[in-house]
Amino acid sequence: MKDCKHIFIALITLLASFQINAKIKLPALFSDNMMLQQKSNAPMWGWAEKNGNLTIKTSWNSKIYKTKADNQGKWKTALQTPVAGGPFTIEVTEGTEKVIVKNVLIGEVWLCSGQSNMEMPLKGFQGQPVTNGNNIIVRSTNKNIRLITIPRATVLEPLTDFEGKWEVASPKSTSNFSATAWYFGSLLQEVLDVPVGLIHVSYGGSSMEAWMNQEMLKDFASVKIPTTKEELAKDPNRVPTTLFNGMLSPVIGYGIKGCIWYQGESNYERASEYKDLMKKMVSSWRALWKQGDFPFYYAQIAPFNYASFHPKDYLDKYNSAYLREAQLKATKEIPNSAMAVLMDIGEENSIHPMDKEKGGNRLAYQALARTYGFEGFEFESPKYKSMEIKDNSVTVSFDDVANGITSYDKEVLGFELAGEDKIFYPAKTVVRRKSVVLTSDKVTKPVAVRYLFKDFVKAELFSAGGLPVSSFRTDEW
Repeated sequence: MKDCKHIFIALITLLASFQINAKIKLPALFSDNMMLQQKSNAPMWGWAEKNGNLTIKTSWNSKIYKTKADNQGKWKTALQTPVAGGPFTIEVTEGTEKVIVKNVLIGEVWLCSGQSNMEMPLKGFQGQPVTNGNNIIVRSTNKNIRLITIPRATVLEPLTDFEGKWEVASPKSTSNFSATAWYFGSLLQEVLDVPVGLIHVSYGGSSMEAWMNQEMLKDFASVKIPTTKEELAKDPNRVPTTLFNGMLSPVIGYGIKGCIWYQGESNYERASEYKDLMKKMVSSWRALWKQGDFPFYYAQIAPFNYASFHPKDYLDKYNSAYLREAQLKATKEIPNSAMAVLMDIGEENSIHPMDKEKGGNRLAYQALARTYGFEGFEFESPKYKSMEIKDNSVTVSFDDVANGITSYDKEVLGFELAGEDKIFYPAKTVVRRKSVVLTSDKVTKPVAVRYLFKDFVKAELFSAGGLPVSSFRTDEW
């Protein structure tokens, strides 16, 4: 018995020694249960012996790829992937050492990023539930959905890897996974009927600048790039470059179909810069991925009483409608992008809406229609098109209203009119099929219109398919 114990200890020691001396190391992205983008040349990389020769064999076509590590031990190749399917294996060999990645699926891979409303898991935050979350978690087992979450990290220099692994969707894995991303991905998987992989990279309270590197931010004079760890002591998730370095960098280059984004709450005080920051971030991410203008679909921030953060010195700059406006304008300037309007899910006293299903589903509507070519359903919220002034009335027309607009027979109170004095007054509203007619006893010569252009509001006007109209204004005052 004593000899058996010694043999067991010796085997454990030998195994540990082998692992320490192992030459092949794969990033967490290339682990069991992973998902590769279908019908692509999917990048794969890792580390090995310096200048070592490696072979990679893919079971879906028995093809062998040969590559060589550089003088730092880094190597990279691209794997030709077929149509969706699996499970498969990938064998990586160097000399006598072999690493096998098992249970690999091929399908559609999406990056899911942003701040707390992307991060919020299906089980909710403490004391902040997700509507119907527990019911969804219980029913979430799906071998064709794969999930991976990059852990929080705020650093000054780019990381190359992280602690994590791909997981098959099950109550254990989905309960802690992004609710918005889950609703998005599960609807895609159901409709496309192919495997879907979701890479979740978000950090609550993060600013957009934190998801950009120094090169992206060089033209923004107001941005200060950190150079010391001391600058990360307070709110590191809002310090420029920190999340790009710590969380996004290890993922850059992994084969994806597109990206969904839910962020903006931490930039609401700087709305004037947001559109340009977003344009720069998206174009730069695309350049780094080297996949062209991949789809970028994002959620508009939901209404919330942001003034509660500044109860003693509330100024108009704290009106988050300006940030929603910047997001709305960005769709016209960022190629292959679209926005999910969330005017109907906001909560006055919580910045984290409980309803994550609408956001995830509406992002999926955009992807299904724009990226995958599905037809027959509404995917775009009605948008302000034009206004026509006649005497004391204004007729406002909308785009993307093929089946008309509706208030669900409820009174519309969110429109305002202003004359040349620039003072806005509530307007009486008559809803027509594709337009609204506005009047106000206090504005005899209207020149400008605003709709729900306030901090916290409730959506009143929708498409016939239930998609809310975004807040907007016709003035530039």
